[in-house]
Amino acid sequence: MKITPTTPEYKGYRFPPAIISHAVWLYFRFSLSFRDVEELLAQRGIVVTYETVRQWCLTFGQTYANELRRRRPRCGDTWHMDEVFLTIRGEKHYLWRAVDQDGNVLDILVQSRRNKKAAKRFFRKLLKGLQYVPRVIITDKLKSYAAAKREILPGVEHRQHKGLNNRAENSHQPTRLREKKMRRFKSAQHAQRFLSAFGPITGHFQPRRHRLHAQEYLVLLQSRFQAWNEVTGIKQAA
Repeated sequence: MKITPTTPEYKGYRFPPAIISHAVWLYFRFSLSFRDVEELLAQRGIVVTYETVRQWCLTFGQTYANELRRRRPRCGDTWHMDEVFLTIRGEKHYLWRAVDQDGNVLDILVQSRRNKKAAKRFFRKLLKGLQYVPRVIITDKLKSYAAAKREILPGVEHRQHKGLNNRAENSHQPTRLREKKMRRFKSAQHAQRFLSAFGPITGHFQPRRHRLHAQEYLVLLQSRFQAWNEVTGIKQAA
């Protein structure tokens, strides 16, 4: 199927798309603050404030992430699901995450509960975004998953075992690193907004390197950068 690229709208911005997209890439790809990105750009003679970088990330981060998700191949049919707690302004929230058997992040959702209603909401969000039903779902022994699965995905095999779900649990590690760098999220909306863009952008530039030869990895990485340039509209603007 031919994909028609959706070019972001840069009209009215003083800096060219190459600089804007590079700043957004630095922030979401590496564990950097807005001030760190400001300093890296200054070293290259590009004078912008960290507030400008923040606005770029807010405006374009999710747009880039959505296009990357739309372009990626269909993910696997085995879904690993897990939830991890986030402390936001002294209150406990839960980050629900689903990954496939290859470690691709399928979707995330920040909620204040982890009951049946929250699980059903997460299932519906996954199905709406992916538009296909999995063959197997793998979770820990939280009863909310089984209760929601019986109503939303009655014909799908469900395996509940903590040891089988290491892939989903390991996928939380990058979030923990960024949470620490950001000195925790300011609100549930802030966490949802950041992580919705962070996952697709970071995952796009992190192929499973341990399974690739050096030359294969370099070729794949170059193709990922080419796709990034198309998504951010750099080629069209050049």
